[in-house]
Amino acid sequence: MGSTSHDVDVLAPGTHEFTIGGVAQVYHVAGAGPVCVVHSGGPGIEWAYLRMPSLEEHFTMVYVEPVGTGASGRLENAADYRLDTYVRFLHAVVDHLGTPRVYLLGHSHGGFVVQRYALAHPDRIAGLALYDTSPVTGAEFWAEAMAGLTAYPQRHPDRPEAAAIPAAFQQAVTATDDESLSAGLRTALPVYFADFWGHQAEFAPLQAAVRAWAAPAGAQDPTPFDVRSDLGEITVPAVVIVGAHDFICGPRWAEQLHAGLKDSRLVVLEHSGHFGHVEQTAEFTEAVVELLRR
Repeated sequence: MGSTSHDVDVLAPGTHEFTIGGVAQVYHVAGAGPVCVVHSGGPGIEWAYLRMPSLEEHFTMVYVEPVGTGASGRLENAADYRLDTYVRFLHAVVDHLGTPRVYLLGHSHGGFVVQRYALAHPDRIAGLALYDTSPVTGAEFWAEAMAGLTAYPQRHPDRPEAAAIPAAFQQAVTATDDESLSAGLRTALPVYFADFWGHQAEFAPLQAAVRAWAAPAGAQDPTPFDVRSDLGEITVPAVVIVGAHDFICGPRWAEQLHAGLKDSRLVVLEHSGHFGHVEQTAEFTEAVVELLRR
């Protein structure tokens, strides 16, 4: 599947690249301890927003640049940008690392990838951190998210910027070029936080740094995502982490994940939205590190 050269240390700190079927796959290594492979969300959002220095004190963190983003390669066929492809590239990374079993952390859409990976390759996983994600998408999932989005300006009448957020979100989800997607996400980002305006100085650098790559037109995965009936097959220790104020992958979906998994712990971050790793760093870190004690 991929070309793997082990004459260099594939887990040495820094940036690494190898190829999968001729497509470049880039990942970044930091920290020390058991290996934890991290898959960011989107699809298409740059990995750097998910950098977790606090977890690097406990794990060798391997941050994947998903195919089609950042320095990783692009696919020739737009229709190939689908969940199965992200799972295949993730598996190639795990194989390349040469570690028999790894921890996996998936955020948002990255959580979909990680769930599918866990079902396909249960023997390669030591534990799972499923972070602000869901075992299902579809009409009900999106209706709930859109209701939260639409209500946002009314919840912040003192913030003129809040009025622009629903339109910016729509710009992002319909974007066909990288700049429109990135700009829309940056403007819409406050809706993803429990209290963006109260911590604006703290969160502004993350907002300014958001970059994303639009999948080509026609790249929407046509396959419905629903693994609820399969979750019982996942037997490794798992932690399901969710921000109480996450408008898009909120507690309702986390509870379904937790209920379906055989050995999971549900951690609700009461003062977080979709970015608990920056909104409640200590609590988030402890929730993931607890996997090492199980």
